[in-house]
Amino acid sequence: MRIIAILILLLCQAAYAAETVNDVSGMNPIEVARVLAPTELSQIVAAVREHPGPIAIGGARFSMGGQTATEQALQLDMRDFDEVLEFSAERREIRVQAGITWREVLEYIDPYGLSPQIMQSYANFTVGGALSVNAHGRYVGQGPLVLGVRALRLVLADGSLVEASPTHNSELFYGAIGGYGGLGVIVDATLPLVDNSKLVRQSQLMPLNEYPAFFANQVRGNPDMVMHNGILYTDDYDSVRAVSYLRSDAPLTIEERLVPSERSYGAMRTALALASSLGGSKVREALVDPLLLKGAPVQWRNHQASLDVGELQPISGPGYSYVLQEYFVPEAQLESFVAGMHRVLERHRVNIANISIRHAKGDPGTLLAWARGDTFALVLYYRQGVSPSERAAVARWTGELIDLAIAHQGSYYLPYQIHASREQFLAAYPRAEEFFALKKRIDPSNKFRNKLWDAYYR
Repeated sequence: MRIIAILILLLCQAAYAAETVNDVSGMNPIEVARVLAPTELSQIVAAVREHPGPIAIGGARFSMGGQTATEQALQLDMRDFDEVLEFSAERREIRVQAGITWREVLEYIDPYGLSPQIMQSYANFTVGGALSVNAHGRYVGQGPLVLGVRALRLVLADGSLVEASPTHNSELFYGAIGGYGGLGVIVDATLPLVDNSKLVRQSQLMPLNEYPAFFANQVRGNPDMVMHNGILYTDDYDSVRAVSYLRSDAPLTIEERLVPSERSYGAMRTALALASSLGGSKVREALVDPLLLKGAPVQWRNHQASLDVGELQPISGPGYSYVLQEYFVPEAQLESFVAGMHRVLERHRVNIANISIRHAKGDPGTLLAWARGDTFALVLYYRQGVSPSERAAVARWTGELIDLAIAHQGSYYLPYQIHASREQFLAAYPRAEEFFALKKRIDPSNKFRNKLWDAYYR
């Protein structure tokens, strides 16, 4: 009997052997109790009901600060939970499991001439992950992803399956979207679709002080404008290249329906590497981007939506990582914030590869809204070292930028390295206490955890 008991114990230990998970930055190895990759809803429900300890939820793991894991948790790896559940071309609607990637959604709906209403700039993310961070992209007149979701279903801490929408269980809907897995497991979502129109690209260079008026007059009210972003050049932080995609009836110059999965991104990678070298931003502004953005190519909307994050790789390597941060400020605060950001980044000698300017409509009511009104977003892509001293240096200048954004009535984005103090977090997300109260009510044992909520939820 003693031998049998020992064998059973060894088998149990093997079944629950610890595993290490990480995110795309390579900077956050976290030892979890075990990883479960469900393919059926029943597996998720059973795991939530039966697992006695913490549970963390991960998709493609493009968050960069441990938002998908915590120590000794059961890790739900959702990437195999990726089916299309319902589709109606007539209703322009698709319901998908949370682990499906946007690329897979595009491949499914493209033959019907349809496109997602809102998605982020790269198609590698999972739908559930994008909902959990309330992602946004370059879509003009749109905003956070919550504006492009009709309904979702969640598995709560007691194992119950609930549906939520803006009109049904709305508190859960507005808490789970942008809730970073703190309330439950998003298992599927119903998404609205729009026409996959042809787009023509336009670009022009202008001083930063002319960009807000350009946006107001040429972008915001243009009924043909579909996507837009600005490239802020970091040699002097006072010039912007506006890149726009407008509906067009012109003949296609790019015949591909979607970007090929094996496409080479060498030119863009070279441009980003050049920008982060000494004096490289000026060369990129004057020579490289005019070549990359030459002409007025016409392509399908889905072609532009299907860009691959391979454009940014290699994201990490021995001793370094390329990392994102993002800050949001009201429209009227753009120039003032950029001036302050310039001073901070220059003083700390931050190795910037790219700064993109986006725009988003105000959030309709998520508890952790990053855009409480119409806002400009500044997306920083930079190279950093990964030693403890180098990471501490990043924490210092990040804290300064967070304070700067808050002073400009703005916010910062939560999917990246967790450097903000709890006081900064609460200042940037004033409804966080409402989110915490909801979590306490529906997850009283704090079952759903990750490094973000380990840092801020008490």
